[in-house]
Amino acid sequence: MPIRDSALQVSLGELIEMRNKVREIPLFSTPARRSLLIGLHHSRLRGRGVDFDQVRVYQPGDDVRTIDWRVTARTQEPHTKLFHEERERPIFIIAEQSQRLFFGSERCFKSVLAARAAALVGWAALEHNDRIGGLIFGDSEYHEVKPRRSRQSLLQLLSLLARANQALAPDAPPCPSRDTFGLALRRAREVLRPGSLAVVLCDGRALSDNTEQQLSLLARHTDLLLLPLVDPLDQALPAAGLLRFTQNGSELELDSHDGELRQRYRTLAEERSQRWQRLAQKLGVPLLPLNTRFELVAQLQEQLGAPRTRSMP
Repeated sequence: MPIRDSALQVSLGELIEMRNKVREIPLFSTPARRSLLIGLHHSRLRGRGVDFDQVRVYQPGDDVRTIDWRVTARTQEPHTKLFHEERERPIFIIAEQSQRLFFGSERCFKSVLAARAAALVGWAALEHNDRIGGLIFGDSEYHEVKPRRSRQSLLQLLSLLARANQALAPDAPPCPSRDTFGLALRRAREVLRPGSLAVVLCDGRALSDNTEQQLSLLARHTDLLLLPLVDPLDQALPAAGLLRFTQNGSELELDSHDGELRQRYRTLAEERSQRWQRLAQKLGVPLLPLNTRFELVAQLQEQLGAPRTRSMP
């Protein structure tokens, strides 16, 4: 599918409109529904709360109001209900808007997909009455919004996100070589208190030894949700002859008819994917890769196992 001009950049209005898609993706729990990511929103304690957890044998000191009379009658032994204790928490979106994301071969650029996903998470958090904030980082700078439980805070974050997205351009001057992703993660470690949820949206090629270490350190006191961004051309080269690539003033030519070259390219892509999977497994956190080939809501529904609903592209 060729990329439309409207998929090259996002506007603040589009990010605001993402609120209409929140109910299609149960990212966080509510009293009326159980989210498939509900584990990210529970304390490790069990107590009184809105979300049922389990039934166990009544113990002295348990609240008699939580006795499950049906189970008690069936077993002839007092049983009590236990509930997850849900706690308000800050949700902090770490979203990349760098030149390396200003690329895409299918529905949209990776920078656009990152912005839309960040907005979707932000609106879902606000609907769940959580505090929402974040950090938008590019090639040379970052912008930060302190988590607050307010629509104004989210709109401030979305405004920064749209501005950073619209600043990306194919003829942008070369940027200094800095590990801005690693610096953003280090900053998140400084500002987030234990129990926060950090939602990370970054290029799928951004995982390095340093960033992996920073993510591991961040996971020690916060929950993580990893959303690396990929494009079909990140995963395989088409046999299209001589290809020219330009980045930061440098040019590279590749003969894509070379089968051995295409195989090495696919191998590198598979190794990147496997590295993300190993990291997520080691940290015990959800990994939801996002691909520019698919519509955002549809691929999240598929990955989360949520019921599919019709959504505008």
